[in-house]
Amino acid sequence: MLKIINLTCGYGAKTVLYDISFNINRGEFLGIIGPNGSGKTTLLRALSRAIAPMIGEILMEGKNIRTAPSKELARDIAVVSQNPPLNHMSVEEFILLGRIPHYQRFQFLEAKKDLEIAGRSMDLTGIFKLKSQSLSQISGGERQLVLIARALAQEPKVLLLDEPTAHLDIAHQVGILDLIKRLNKEFALTVIIVLHDLNLASEYCQKLLLINKGRIHKIGRSDEVLDYQTIEEVYKTIVVVEKNPLSHKPYILLVSGEERQKRGKEA
Repeated sequence: MLKIINLTCGYGAKTVLYDISFNINRGEFLGIIGPNGSGKTTLLRALSRAIAPMIGEILMEGKNIRTAPSKELARDIAVVSQNPPLNHMSVEEFILLGRIPHYQRFQFLEAKKDLEIAGRSMDLTGIFKLKSQSLSQISGGERQLVLIARALAQEPKVLLLDEPTAHLDIAHQVGILDLIKRLNKEFALTVIIVLHDLNLASEYCQKLLLINKGRIHKIGRSDEVLDYQTIEEVYKTIVVVEKNPLSHKPYILLVSGEERQKRGKEA
């Protein structure tokens, strides 16, 4: 479905990503992980055409996204940004913005079909009861759900998410990722998500792409990517990697400086 070929990109004269190549199949759930500043968000921005590659190509079903008309690209790829909106639009008005890529020529207002799809998106994300509320009146977790609902209203083939669980409590983190996983499974929606939390990435993502210093360090299943040697090499910290007793996926335990000192003295 998506093919990234020798992608090099950055900002102005500064190169952030170097020679990135990988494929994503329809219905896959890919997590992008890596230290701060490694290029995770830059890769997501390139996939959404927010920035242009310096070198390389991004192909969506064989077509270069660089030359795709904007409305066509928005029908294929939807983006859930890191910062939820904070304004006085109602939830329903904001979600209806996701229907604009589907407007017919000379259509300036939403049609009955657009209202139905927006309603279904709110149902799927559990926020229909908030439809008349202002974005400024709802919580951060609810605003994140609104962003996902707007993306679903685009009826995309690919959903890009940049740390959708940032600044949320544990219950909202799990709720958001459970929802994304359900959408991925029920609708064969291809998901590409940037996550900082390695345990969440391990638990929810079908495949992980680990970026370090702008290059692909490893790509594969969580048990292939998240071994303690790799984590210590890339993140420069000591960890213990065990198996989650329920899912049997890798679970990372942090080792504090105090504990490292104790172990050093014992050795």
